[in-house]
Amino acid sequence: FCFAFFQLLYSEHEVEKMFTLKPGRLPQADVKNIIFFVRPKLELMDIITDNVLREDRGRSPQRDFHILFVPRRSLLCEQWLKEQGVLGSFIHREQYSLDLIPFDGDLLSMESESAFKECYLESDQTSLYHAAKGLMTLQALYGTIPQIFGKGECARHVANMMIRMKREFPGSQNSIFPVFDTLLLLDRNVDLLTPLATQLTYEGLIDEIYGIQNTYVKLPPEKFAPKKQGEGGKDLPTEPKKLQLNSAEELYAEIRDKNFNAVGSVLSKKAKIISAAFEERHHAKTVGEIKQFVSQLPHMQAARSSLANHTSIAELIKDITTSEDFFDNLTVEQEFMSGIDTDKVNNYIEDCIAQKHPLIKILRLVCLQSVCNSGLKQKVLDHYKREILQTYGYEHILTLNNLEKAGLLKPQTSGRNNYPTIRKTLRLWMDDVNEQNPNDISYVYSGYAPLSVRLAQLLARPGWRSIEEVLKMLPGPHFEERQQLPTGLQKKRQHGENRVTLVFFLGGVTYAEIAALRFLSQMEDGGTEYIIATTKLINGTSWIKSLMEKLEPAPF
Repeated sequence: FCFAFFQLLYSEHEVEKMFTLKPGRLPQADVKNIIFFVRPKLELMDIITDNVLREDRGRSPQRDFHILFVPRRSLLCEQWLKEQGVLGSFIHREQYSLDLIPFDGDLLSMESESAFKECYLESDQTSLYHAAKGLMTLQALYGTIPQIFGKGECARHVANMMIRMKREFPGSQNSIFPVFDTLLLLDRNVDLLTPLATQLTYEGLIDEIYGIQNTYVKLPPEKFAPKKQGEGGKDLPTEPKKLQLNSAEELYAEIRDKNFNAVGSVLSKKAKIISAAFEERHHAKTVGEIKQFVSQLPHMQAARSSLANHTSIAELIKDITTSEDFFDNLTVEQEFMSGIDTDKVNNYIEDCIAQKHPLIKILRLVCLQSVCNSGLKQKVLDHYKREILQTYGYEHILTLNNLEKAGLLKPQTSGRNNYPTIRKTLRLWMDDVNEQNPNDISYVYSGYAPLSVRLAQLLARPGWRSIEEVLKMLPGPHFEERQQLPTGLQKKRQHGENRVTLVFFLGGVTYAEIAALRFLSQMEDGGTEYIIATTKLINGTSWIKSLMEKLEPAPF
């Protein structure tokens, strides 16, 4: 999220060119102003310093530098630029308060990569302050949210900050009719299990395998090469295929939240419909019929192109999901989540370590086992740690320490495993899951119902009082706050009108959880529509990676 913007003086407020921030000399552009648009991170200040120092001071006219910090200005970063001798080169040093970024019609994200690490490892509440600020902005635009529910320490902090901000700015009370009925604040550490499991929705698997960045994905180009007769495999593209993924694309909106096993039949049905639509041209006899067919042609061609892309993506994913390694990994995950053999050293994990599989894969499985057993027996934990350090290097000792501090990989202190009680009470494992026509949110993991989403579902009906004992077993306090609405703004619900709940995940949310909440929104008798906000869109790999630290070997 770092760009250098090149702005033409003579073209008011228009950006001439936009470049990703990179070390070295700035790209050529005939402009007077250069605006750096950056997160306040020291490593980015080093790149900007390099850009500025490499600038040709002899050129005419000289270019003016400006810097915009997102979402806040940083004295530490400015001090760093000063020590490097470039702070004086910036005519303007400002901040741009971008708290919540819309990713889709029902999805907002702060895209704060380090929010979980800051909150749980560094006790830094800056991202929580920006979450509270973003929520205050939403309320200024869409009305005061009358009910606030929360679970977890961070959720409590955000709610307290919102109450304090409202008290400190009494003029912030607006007379807008409220769009949201309820705000649910959820800490990521209330449900550490869900991000560690492999997502099995179409969108979730794309993210697991290829990584979705700001709604874009880069895919291997081979499957997207146009097939021409007699040319075989020559001149295959080498650049990754970059596609945007959001609900603006009709087909993607239909299949993204489905379990991957249900996607093939939808694509097959679509192919027949599109093929039949193109065949209609042979039946167009009159000028009016031909004109009507031509008017529909752009939409039909876009639909055919979309189908071709998603068929190619589905083939790429199927190549991986049908592999023996994927199946073995998923089997172990599902055994842990259903409570099988969580208290002893797992043979599959041992084999993966011996074969030196990617470290993140190992860490995800070991952490999943730990969470599903409310911590590991000291003997089992020590065995895993020893095997990991001896195989992958002792520089990963800090990573293991971080995972322990975050509660992901820890010894079982109380001697009691609460997970089976939580699993049974909240119905987190369903044996008879229907992947094709689901009737429960557990379809997103083919059996496991995300704990976070189950909490949201139970809050709507019958309410958290029915699960009071289980809530006490989960980390952090649970609470309810009410915000007084001005007279005349109380919502009188029409018959059949859905309640609207904003669910804010503090520490990150997965695409599978988003799919599960969308499923609840679409249930005929659900009665609640969900909007999702988060500090970051994550998957198990990106989440563990954000907690990893590598000790550099000492120079000798």
